[in-house]
Amino acid sequence: MTLPVVPAPARCLGGAAALEIRAGLAVTAGGPGLASVVRRFVEDVRLDCGIALEVVETTGAGPAVTVELGFHELDSVPAAGGVRADGAVPDGADERHGIRITPGGVRVWGATAEAAYRGLTTLRQLISAAADDGAATLPTATILDGPRFAWRGLSLDVARTFHGPEQVRRVIDMCSLFKLNVLHLHLTDDQGWRIEIPSRPALTTIGGTGAMAGRPGGWYSQADLAELVAYAGARFVTLVPEIDMPGHTGAVFRSYPQLAPTGATVGEVAPGLALGTLDPHQQETWAFVEDVLDGVIAQFPQSAYVHIGGDEAFGMPDADHAAFIERVAALVKARGRRVVGWQEIARASLRGDELVQYWMEPAAAAAMVDDEALRAMVPQDLLPLLAENLAKAEHDVPRALGMGARLLISPVSRLYFDSPQGDGPIDSSQAQLRAQVGLPVYPAMSLRHGVEWDPVQDTPGVTGDEQIAGVEAAIWCETIPTGDALEFLLLPRLGGLAEKAWARPAVTEWTDYAARLAPQPKAWAARGWTWFAADSVPWTTGTVTG
Repeated sequence: MTLPVVPAPARCLGGAAALEIRAGLAVTAGGPGLASVVRRFVEDVRLDCGIALEVVETTGAGPAVTVELGFHELDSVPAAGGVRADGAVPDGADERHGIRITPGGVRVWGATAEAAYRGLTTLRQLISAAADDGAATLPTATILDGPRFAWRGLSLDVARTFHGPEQVRRVIDMCSLFKLNVLHLHLTDDQGWRIEIPSRPALTTIGGTGAMAGRPGGWYSQADLAELVAYAGARFVTLVPEIDMPGHTGAVFRSYPQLAPTGATVGEVAPGLALGTLDPHQQETWAFVEDVLDGVIAQFPQSAYVHIGGDEAFGMPDADHAAFIERVAALVKARGRRVVGWQEIARASLRGDELVQYWMEPAAAAAMVDDEALRAMVPQDLLPLLAENLAKAEHDVPRALGMGARLLISPVSRLYFDSPQGDGPIDSSQAQLRAQVGLPVYPAMSLRHGVEWDPVQDTPGVTGDEQIAGVEAAIWCETIPTGDALEFLLLPRLGGLAEKAWARPAVTEWTDYAARLAPQPKAWAARGWTWFAADSVPWTTGTVTG
């Protein structure tokens, strides 16, 4: 039985009868910690499709949605692999759940409150897909489900374009709808510094004032981040901070010039590309790093991880880069947190609890060096630096695995969502935006290309799920000046990310996936989200936003 659910459930058995969902249908929480989950579900259904369900303490004789804690029948679904961004052991934060829809009502149960929330998210999708004239008719069904990987994330660049708290909340809601549970915030880069550090005020008063291409700057206050952490937590999404170093530190050098390396080229040399790295031989560098870690960790209490960047330290000697990564990792661990970094951190000595974020596919990296768009963007004398970094990339994954580290899978060709849209638009009004957004150094990516792959089978050197921490997409904002442009590249691609991170079949059958995706935009349009209506999907809604 195929239901309009993304990502695909692990087990699904359909029946011949039906249940009608209408306004006033009772929803009750039958266990500790479920009251807030039920209230969130009722509000989400209202926002998705306008059907106003009613939270009650006890149900009467009519149909109802009952939400409970329990593990009945769920042992048929394998436990999640990988690691969780909040540090919980996957078995102790089990997301496996069941949904039984009968003519008499709906029962949703899960191993934990989080599991029940995931089950209710599936029910949300079913209701909004079927909603018509204030009611939704659902087929009877039994669904048993749980994720393949415990870390299912999106990395959002808020440095090149500052996306304010309201836009971040919209992205959190999108992640939640597709059962993604990590939003990795790329908070610092050459173009801007977006997090308040009390002991280093110039980072925001100077470093936070700009953005790429003359866009307005900005930063998140401590109060902003506290609200975002709480908002995400209520939707079982963990916010993970990234402070990129030792490279991508142009905003740092503008704020504190004394930290800039002496006798080296520092600053932007091409759009979005800057030179200059923190100097590991300066004592002031380490005072700065400690101040930043102390300020950041306090503002992200739910995250067990700090992302330290570590990528593209152009011109930095290999030994200095390795020593820098190792010392930063020790400082993070001394503060009770764990380390995640881009794949270049594998060029240092790692321990088994570090996560290495794989992004540079060997074949794609080789092609990128010869790409005409890249050569047009980058000065000729810097191309050897880029080529050198890309050439080293083929050794990163074997080295990481050899040290016992696990991989966060984020390949450029599949999960870099700032790639141009590869499908055509069904609505000609979207043609102009489609032509404007997406980094031209990346090949255009179709929705089909984003789902017809497997994190294990298509990652060189990986032989099993046990080597993978999770799956995470990234969206960089060189070409993304607004929230509408951001959402245009995220939707419907987030569904493909969820399919690869949650669903268990190694091979996604495109026709099946497209059919499940087709009714999803009803909820997106109701919430006012911008989305790309690709001509490869038989959409069942005629309302296009953006």
